[in-house]
Amino acid sequence: MAETYQLPPPVFAAAAPSALHQLNLCNRRLERLLHNLRNEHNAEAEVRDIAADVIRAVEINPDVALACIFLSQINGTYAVRHCIETAVVTVVIARSMQMNAASMLTVTAAALTMNVGMLRHHETFQNKNTPLSKEEMAIVHRHPEESADMLRCVGVEDDDWISCVLMHHENDEGSGYPAGIASPEVTLNAKLLSFADRYCAQVSARNYRKSILPSTGAAQSDRGPRGAGRSATGRLLPARARRLPARLPGAAGRRRDRRGQPPPGL
Repeated sequence: MAETYQLPPPVFAAAAPSALHQLNLCNRRLERLLHNLRNEHNAEAEVRDIAADVIRAVEINPDVALACIFLSQINGTYAVRHCIETAVVTVVIARSMQMNAASMLTVTAAALTMNVGMLRHHETFQNKNTPLSKEEMAIVHRHPEESADMLRCVGVEDDDWISCVLMHHENDEGSGYPAGIASPEVTLNAKLLSFADRYCAQVSARNYRKSILPSTGAAQSDRGPRGAGRSATGRLLPARARRLPARLPGAAGRRRDRRGQPPPGL
């Protein structure tokens, strides 16, 4: 009787990790967490865990992670997506500055929670067809303090995390909000978060204005808010770190898309 030969089971290569998939998972987790933050019993650890996953996504492929921002590839509501995108830019610049792991994790967690105090208003503001009213601007100006207060209420005791959230709209010469403090009181991590926040807001379209090119967004974020002169971050971060987000494939993709051609696949 002829012997039968048993074929070995096929060997499949493990799927390569995807920066985009990782960021979309982070976005879904953050959406659930932020909307239920007051009822979370382990909020600080949960946020830090999501922050660590954002850092891992950037480590997988920083070019793709940034291109996801330029090409609007991250799913979800604007309010939460903006926090994820700001965290990505924060990590990219922090890595270029060779920031230590603990500080990088803290400033990333701050990026994810910087707007939790106005979360329920943020989506409404994004969907407006006109600039914000005086009353709406008052809500915006209060949100750093309200976000910090909410974080303290759920047990966040990290002073650097809290100070980042409190100061991420302060300017070098004292024209920012909520306290109008000036350098050198504004912390390094708060300056980094401020730059990343402005940058992501610039390259995202709003109903009442178009998005701008990443290279222009980097330059305008470096100068700070209109009329404020060069930002605190611009005077602090290395030039290479400030230019980094403007020199990636996503920037070229956005330019091609604006000429009517399809953007490159990720």
